[in-house]
Amino acid sequence: MLHRNMKIAPNLQLGLDDLLADMRNSRKSGDLGRLAFVAYCEVRRWARTAGEVELEDRSSRVITGSPHDSREAFLAQIDDLIQALELRRFDFDATAPAGLDYQLSVS
Repeated sequence: MLHRNMKIAPNLQLGLDDLLADMRNSRKSGDLGRLAFVAYCEVRRWARTAGEVELEDRSSRVITGSPHDSREAFLAQIDDLIQALELRRFDFDATAPAGLDYQLSVS
């Protein structure tokens, strides 16, 4: 079981890095459709795999909760979701097996 967990942690970390890069890129380009897709489908899938039930529910509520008051309100919720993912990134960095070095990117 320990061997299996050691393989999963780097895979979750890499998946999270990809998610964050996709969300940052879509956010920067203003692609609301892509942001909605990634937040609803990809973040939920990653959170389910990582056992992050609260994050899974949160990403679902961003899209299906209720109509957003404005574009800015939607983007504010997306920014909060990105920040929540960033916090998980630090959690996985702390538990990553020795020898793996992950660098933080600044956007």
